[in-house]
Amino acid sequence: MSDDTAFEIKPFLRSLTHRPGVYRMLDAKHKVIYVGKARDLKKRVSSYFHRSQSAPKTIAMLEQVARVEVTVANTEAEALILEYNLIKQHKPRFNVLLRDDKSYPYIYASTEHAFPRLKFHRGARAGKGRYFGPYPSTRAVRQTLNELQKLFLIRNCDDSYFNNRTRPCLQYQIKRCTAPCVGVVDEEQYRKDIDAAILFLEGRNRSVVNTFIRRMEQASAAQDYEQAARFRDQISRLKEIQAKQLVTRANRKDLDILGFASNAAIHCVTVLFIRNGSIIGSRDHYPKLPGETDKQKLLNGFVQQYYLGREAPAEIVLDVEIEDARLLEQTLSARAGHRVAIRDKVRGDRSRWLEMARTNAEQGLSLKVASNATIRRQFVALGEALGLDEAPQRIECFDISHTSGEATVASCVVFNTAGPMKSDYRRFNLSPDSAGDDYGAMAEALRRRYERVKKGEVPMPDVLFIDGGKGQLAAAMKVLEALELDWLTVVAVAKGRARRVGAERLFRPGSERPMQLPPDSPALLLVQQIRDEAHRFAITGHRQRRARTRSTSPLEQIPGLGPKKRRELLRQFGGLQGVVGAGVDDLAKVRGIGRTLAETIYNELHVDQ
Repeated sequence: MSDDTAFEIKPFLRSLTHRPGVYRMLDAKHKVIYVGKARDLKKRVSSYFHRSQSAPKTIAMLEQVARVEVTVANTEAEALILEYNLIKQHKPRFNVLLRDDKSYPYIYASTEHAFPRLKFHRGARAGKGRYFGPYPSTRAVRQTLNELQKLFLIRNCDDSYFNNRTRPCLQYQIKRCTAPCVGVVDEEQYRKDIDAAILFLEGRNRSVVNTFIRRMEQASAAQDYEQAARFRDQISRLKEIQAKQLVTRANRKDLDILGFASNAAIHCVTVLFIRNGSIIGSRDHYPKLPGETDKQKLLNGFVQQYYLGREAPAEIVLDVEIEDARLLEQTLSARAGHRVAIRDKVRGDRSRWLEMARTNAEQGLSLKVASNATIRRQFVALGEALGLDEAPQRIECFDISHTSGEATVASCVVFNTAGPMKSDYRRFNLSPDSAGDDYGAMAEALRRRYERVKKGEVPMPDVLFIDGGKGQLAAAMKVLEALELDWLTVVAVAKGRARRVGAERLFRPGSERPMQLPPDSPALLLVQQIRDEAHRFAITGHRQRRARTRSTSPLEQIPGLGPKKRRELLRQFGGLQGVVGAGVDDLAKVRGIGRTLAETIYNELHVDQ
C-alpha cells in the first residue's frame, strides 16, 4: 500500500460500520482503481488488510491503494446498483470491464398508431408500442424485418411519409405492403395483419398459421379468390420458415446461455440468445480484469455489469455457481418486472445449449488470439518501417470530412495492440472559419486534441497519422511546434497519383521524398486499416451533422421570428418555398409581421442571391 500521510488505515477500519455499502479504492493520483460492494463494510474492507493476500490481482491492487472511501447503503441490493453505476462511471482497472459500445437492437411495433409499422430500434425503449428482442446483431433484425414484410405486408415507412402519400409506393407494387396510406386496406384488416406479425414475433407460428387458414376460408366463402390466394401463399411461406427453424421447443421461455473460455490472458464470454424457444444468435464479449483467472469471479462480475445495464430474460444459464446469484436474481427481477432465475445446474435442451455456448466461446477466444497476434505483428512491422526504437503501443489518426466546406467534421481514431479503442474515438465539429480549408481544419482539430494531450488529460500516442499530403503535414507540425510536441512521430498518409490501394505514400517531417511500403507489407496493411477507420468515422459524423443542419428551417435563424410567427408565415404561404418567393410587401401583410421584420426576413432568405 502506498504511503499517504493523510490516510491511516487502522483508525479508518475501526470507524467502519457493519451496514451494507460500497467501497472505492483510490491510488495516489486520486483515481478510482477498484469498486466493490459489501453486505458488511467493516468485515469486507478489513479483510483486505488483516490477512495475507495470495491472489496476484489483489496484491498488485493493494500496492497501489492510497485511500479508501465508502458509501453506506440501506440494503445489499442498493449497494449492488451503486457498485454497477460507479464501475460504469469510473471504469476502474481492477474491476471487470466490458467493451460493449452499442446497445442491442430491437424490433419496434408502433401499436398505438391506427396503422402500426414495424421498424429497427436501438436505444432507450421509451415509445408506447411493443419491443421485440434483443437481437444479437443488426443483420438479424434486418433479416427478420424482411421476412415480416414478405409475410404480412406491413408498412415500413415513417409516419411523415405515410401521412402525405396520395398513391401507393413501390412497396405496394412489389407486394411488400397493402398500401394503408391510401386506403387500399382498411384499419380492421390491417390490424389483423399486424396482430399476426406480433404473434409471429412472439414465436407462436402455429397460431399464425391457424389464423391465416381461417381468413383464407372466409375469403374463399365470400368468393374473394384473390385475397384467399394471398393467404394461401402466406401459409406456404410460414411452413417454409417453420421447416428452417431447427431449434424450436415447446418451452417458450426467453433464456440467455453463457459460455466461457479463457487462456489466462484473454477471457471470452459468449451469450447465446434463446427467444421463444428458438436460437436467434450469439455475441462474444471479452471482459477485462487484469491478473484474474478465476472463472467464478469473472462470470460474477460479467453478469452484474452486463445485466444491470439492460432488461434480463426469464433465465440466465451458466456452468458455474456465482457468488451473488440470489441477490442478482432479486435485483434483476425487480428491474425487469418479471422473475429472473440464474441457473447453473441444467439438463436437456439447456445442457445442449450450454455446450453450444462453450464451443462458441472457445471459437471466439481462438479468433481473438489470432487477431491480436496479427495486430501485434503489424505494430512491430510499423515500428521497424518508421525506424522507431521499439514497436508503438498507441496510434492516433485524424481525417477531415465535409461537402464543399459544409458541416466540416474531423475524426480521431485510436488503435493499440489489441485493435481499435472505440471508447477513445473523438469527433470535432469544426468552426465556420475552417470551412473549405482542409489545412486550417486539420490544424484546428489537432490543436483542440493536443492541448488536452499536453495537459495530461489524454494519453500521448506513439505515432500520429494524418490523412493527406505535405500540406496537411505542414499544418500539423506548425500546431505541434506551438505546443512543444514536435518531437512526436508524425506521418501523413497520401494516396498515390492513381489513388490506388497499396500505392500510398507516407510523408515524414524533414524528408523530401515520401516513403512507399510494399503492397503486402504488414505495416502498410495496418496504416490502411487505421486510415480507412478514420475516414469512416469522419464521414459518418459529417453526414449526421449535415442532416441535422438541413432538418432545421432557415426561418429559425431569423432574429425576432418566434414559433407562432413562423407557423403563421408557413400557413399563409403554403410552406417554406412560398415564403422564399414572397416579396417584402407580401410578407408585411401577414399578421404579426411588421415592415421592418418583413425586410429582415426577406434579406435573410436571400442573403446568397
